Amino acid sequence: MAKRDLAELKIPASPDFIPVAKRVATTLGGQLGLSLVDLDELTIALTQACDSAIEAAKDLEGHADLKLTYFATNRALVVDVDLVPTAGFALPAPRPHPEADEELQRLAYEMIRCFVDDFRPLVEPATGHVRYRMVKYLAG
Repeated sequence: MAKRDLAELKIPASPDFIPVAKRVATTLGGQLGLSLVDLDELTIALTQACDSAIEAAKDLEGHADLKLTYFATNRALVVDVDLVPTAGFALPAPRPHPEADEELQRLAYEMIRCFVDDFRPLVEPATGHVRYRMVKYLAG
């Protein structure tokens, strides 16, 4: 499976910038041949993944950005959402989560899984690094 980098986007960890991430995903997905339904599903999942990463940034009480990496394989569009420290800052260690927060996070992950073909969350408890990988397969 050949990997082809399509775009990289760095935005502040703020809900105000999620529409930019969605626009890039729909443009690239459309160029690759994703259907309108697939594009809608991808943007729903991407919105939830960005929201989850933004929530993690709030929990860390650090200055952070979201780095979105879009790439294509022979069969799919892949979007990685990474929570990264803003230049000059380091992500502090995360605070412990109450059980209610963990349940909400589990539900958010399940929702993302409903809308993409593959979803891989990675949350590094020691460093606070968050990465979500979403894969939407091309028809055919």
